[in-house]
Amino acid sequence: MADTGAQAFDRVVASANEAMVVVTAAAGERRAGCLVGFHSQTSIEPRRYTVWLSKANHTYRVALSATHLAVHFLTTADRDLAEVFGALSGDDVDKFARCDWEPGPEGVPLLRRCPNRLVVVRAILLDDGGDHVAVSGLPIAARATGDFTPLRYADVRDLVPGHEADERPDSVPDHEHRGS
Repeated sequence: MADTGAQAFDRVVASANEAMVVVTAAAGERRAGCLVGFHSQTSIEPRRYTVWLSKANHTYRVALSATHLAVHFLTTADRDLAEVFGALSGDDVDKFARCDWEPGPEGVPLLRRCPNRLVVVRAILLDDGGDHVAVSGLPIAARATGDFTPLRYADVRDLVPGHEADERPDSVPDHEHRGS
């Protein structure tokens, strides 16, 4: 008999072994970045790329005001960056003090070690009531250095996240940004 329910869902999704990215954002003087496993191209024409950000993360709160996001595609050599952006909280630590970066369009941090990246202009933010919010954008810059072996979920599943998915700061109520 087939396994059903939440455990079966978790097993199927984990088996997909998604590539991991670091998403960065800037709004004014605030910078943020987080490790993201939920991301995808979401339109062919016009081109669109969407990332799903945890409402618990500092990056989500900065991205609410940011006009641009950068999506950095990690390689198997970037596990240490995954640890910085996935296991530390921007609420407590300046992650950018731990890596080499430069400002991109509208100040969005670009990680120098990650040459395979996109910069998108935020087009839409969708909150369907879950613990993540979809942020979709129009690519305005893309850089690729050729084929690479992506860092995958299986490579980082042992990391303890800087925030649990059910943690949500009191400063940003869910209903305040629904559909914005």
